[in-house]
Amino acid sequence: MSRSLNKVTLIGNLGADPEIRSTSGGNKVAQFSLATGRQWTSATGEKQEKTEWHKCVAWNAKGSGLADVIERYAKKGDKLYIEGRIEYRQYEDKDKQTRYVTEVNVREVILLGGGRGGEDGGSRPARGGTAKPAATDSFDDFPAGDAGDDDLPF
Repeated sequence: MSRSLNKVTLIGNLGADPEIRSTSGGNKVAQFSLATGRQWTSATGEKQEKTEWHKCVAWNAKGSGLADVIERYAKKGDKLYIEGRIEYRQYEDKDKQTRYVTEVNVREVILLGGGRGGEDGGSRPARGGTAKPAATDSFDDFPAGDAGDDDLPF
């Protein structure tokens, strides 16, 4: 039996606020474009730069709440780490033309920080749809987090 792998890992910035939609069945989906870039120096010593845009889709699949997390925390300019898989699909537009789409089906996302002038100050990780507090959040919302009576041997 042969094995294969379809895995994408990207770190980039949101080009716009995510677009949130709901299916007729009530399932929520977040769509967004992630920009990645690279820089190099040509043989003539000239600096070159290229930006790639990646169409990304995140679902609230199997109770993950991933689209909810993106809707709540991700904004234009934010730096994101995403993992997912590449998917290709086609559809017919309103003019009966066949259109082809390449997109990343997001399975994990980590919010690395705001691109909004340091507004958020630190990373805001979210894996599999669960949000963790940012470095500036208060632990008063998490009273069990400061309990000193655990049974850990260290």
